[in-house]
Amino acid sequence: MASVPSKLYADDVSLLMVLLDTNPFFWSSSSLPFSKYLSHVLTFLNSILLLNQLNQVVVIATGYSSCSYIYDSASAPGQGSDQGRMPALCSHLLKKLEEFVAKDEQLLKEGSAEGIPSSLLSGSLSMALCYIQKVFRSGPQHPHPRILCLQGSSDGPEQYVAIMNAIFSAQRSMVPIDSCYMGSNNSAFLQQASYITGGVYLKPQQPDGLLQYLTTVFATDLHSRAFLQLPKSAGVDFRASCFCHKKTIDTGYICSVCLSIFCKHHKKCSTCGSVFGQAQSEVPSTTNKKRKSSEPLLVS
Repeated sequence: MASVPSKLYADDVSLLMVLLDTNPFFWSSSSLPFSKYLSHVLTFLNSILLLNQLNQVVVIATGYSSCSYIYDSASAPGQGSDQGRMPALCSHLLKKLEEFVAKDEQLLKEGSAEGIPSSLLSGSLSMALCYIQKVFRSGPQHPHPRILCLQGSSDGPEQYVAIMNAIFSAQRSMVPIDSCYMGSNNSAFLQQASYITGGVYLKPQQPDGLLQYLTTVFATDLHSRAFLQLPKSAGVDFRASCFCHKKTIDTGYICSVCLSIFCKHHKKCSTCGSVFGQAQSEVPSTTNKKRKSSEPLLVS
């Protein structure tokens, strides 16, 4: 029986979607200057393109108020000029990044910076998945896609539902989400994203050596990872965010109809309108994990 023709290129050809955190709230207090961080990232991107001439890199800037495509190696002007050296990649990317930061700063001034100063991670994840789906439908062959989140700002509980939807969409499309988190604490969202999709979660102990972490861990294509011992997360924070106050909670009330999560008892679900009965019980809020049959469920 003839085998089904593959839609993929060779095993070592990658489509790397890089989500670049540009949140000014984080970088203004970070020990690693943004300019140095950007220098590490640009060198890493250039190395990805040099590993294989068919490799493709797409960069999405993630700001506080917006997110946008700022670089695509498949359509970048001047690609391959300057004898393949780094300036061929830098010029277009830095120009687009400067325009994005200025626009995001303007949106920040027009809006209100209340609550947690988190980046719009849910938006950039959605844009990355949309681009990957476009590549899937573009022709008979495509590279192996993966997403790399270079995140520093803290999680935004108000983005919980959108981020979890993006994570499960990536899992269904078999797209791993790698995470390189440079904040002071771990990111529960990115831990869950990497765990569920089979990606790698890493929190660099020495931010000054970011380039070494990127090249030794995240430059590896998906096929080669089966032969390497990559870092594994010691634990995953499966806590969810309540729908009423957008806060991370340890335990909460869950609607049995739409699975909305609340930190306090409500007479009626604000999402689907279901009326809760007196038998509503408090259960752990780790709703993204499969429950055992012995675990308590909400009765509405």
